[in-house]
Formats: sequence, C-alpha cells, structure tokens
Amino acid sequence: MLQSRYVIVLLTFVTIGMAVGALLQLAFLKQLEESSIYSIWKNDEDARILRIGMVKQEMLNWQPRIILFHNFLSADECDHLINLARPKLAKSTVVDTNTGKGIESKVRTSTGMFLTFVDRKHKVIEAIERRISVYAMVPVENGELLQVLRYEPGQYYKAHHDYFADEFNLKRGGQRVATMLMYLSDGVEGGETFFPSVGDKECRCGGEMKRGICVKPKRGDAILFWSVKLDGSKDPFSLHGGCKVLAGEKWSSTKWMRQEAFT
Repeated sequence: MLQSRYVIVLLTFVTIGMAVGALLQLAFLKQLEESSIYSIWKNDEDARILRIGMVKQEMLNWQPRIILFHNFLSADECDHLINLARPKLAKSTVVDTNTGKGIESKVRTSTGMFLTFVDRKHKVIEAIERRISVYAMVPVENGELLQVLRYEPGQYYKAHHDYFADEFNLKRGGQRVATMLMYLSDGVEGGETFFPSVGDKECRCGGEMKRGICVKPKRGDAILFWSVKLDGSKDPFSLHGGCKVLAGEKWSSTKWMRQEAFT
C-alpha cells in the first residue's frame, strides 16, 4: 500500500515536471521568435516598416482575389488613425456617377473622413502607405487618400462595387483596381465584411446567416481584394459590403488603388 502511494506521488511529480517543462519550452521558443524578429528590425528600417515576420497572409479566394493579412497594422498605428479621424468625422457619402461628387445615401450609414495630402507626410502614415504598396504590389502614387470610417450599432454599408461605372472619376488615375481594408478596433459584434458572390457556404453577417464569405473585423488585420480580373476588366464578383454592427464601434481605414497615379 505504501509502495503504491510512493509510485503515485512519483508519477504526479513527473507529470507536473513534464507540464512545467513544456510551458518553459514554449515560452523560450516564443521569446526566441520575437527576438529574431526584432533583431531583423534593429538595423533594417524597411523590415520595420513592412513588419517583416509579423504580418501573416491567408488566401481566402482566388476570383476575385481576396487576401487576409493578419497583424498588418500595429496597435499604435490603429490608435493614430482613430485619433486623427475622430474630430473630423462627418456623415459618409457615396460617389455620384453623374458628377463624381460625394452624396448622402441610405446605402452607407457610417461616419468618416479622408486624410489630406499634408497628413500623408507624417511618418506613421508614410509607413502604412508604403506597406500597403508593397503587399498589394501597386505604386504608392496610385493610391487614393486614406479614408477612416466609424460604424456604430445599427450602421452598415450595403453591397457595392469599388470600381467606377462613370467616366468622370476615371480622369483622376483610371479605374480602381484594388482595395486594402484595415480594421482598427476590437470588441465589435457584427460588422463583418461580406462578399455575397463568392463561395457556396454560409457565414454570419450582422447576426444573420448568408451565403458568401464573411470576414470578422479584428484590430490590426487587413483585407486586400481586387476589383478587376487579371485581364484588367471589371470583376462583378468583387461585390462586397459591411454587415450591420450589433454592438461596439467598428473603426476601419480604406485605401483604394488606381491603374495610374492618383491626382
């Protein structure tokens, strides 16, 4: 009986030791990974700007091409964009195909603002725009001014295309070819980005099950999707929208990219 107790105690200590050892090993590997990343950044400004070793790519769909970049923005960059936009928010608009100007519409119920050419000279914004350019493989000068949006509970953006159907907007750099949509906040219920013309499965969009692909907003993540096919023609399957926010505030930032330099 006494011998059995000794065996049980010994096995308990061995089990605990193995568990502690495994945890220490995981902690060491994580520290090693982080130190290797930071050692790359230490003397390489390009690696720091591009967040080499931090950004993880996930291919969601091939046509249209939809790529999810995990950890694309840092927490400080997310906060910077929100703080820059908050005092300048106004009711969001959509493009009038006749005049090219922004008009109010029930299709889009958020508030938002556009950064200025002066804002683009700030180091934080320069780094974000450089990163977008490299990962999207589109020149920085082809990008429109960054837009920052806030969606409160009940707000949404109905399904739409980012490419232009009018001639007026094509004069400022040609057709929109790609979009980088970056999520700036956490704690959001609903507010998914929805692609209704893609896939044959159902996903949760604003609390409802719908057919398509839904991407849940997560702070620091970004979606890159293309509005044109490989031959340059408009892709109707790039239809997308912002599902209704059920709780919390959804902050996001959008960069549209053109065929030529944006003016």
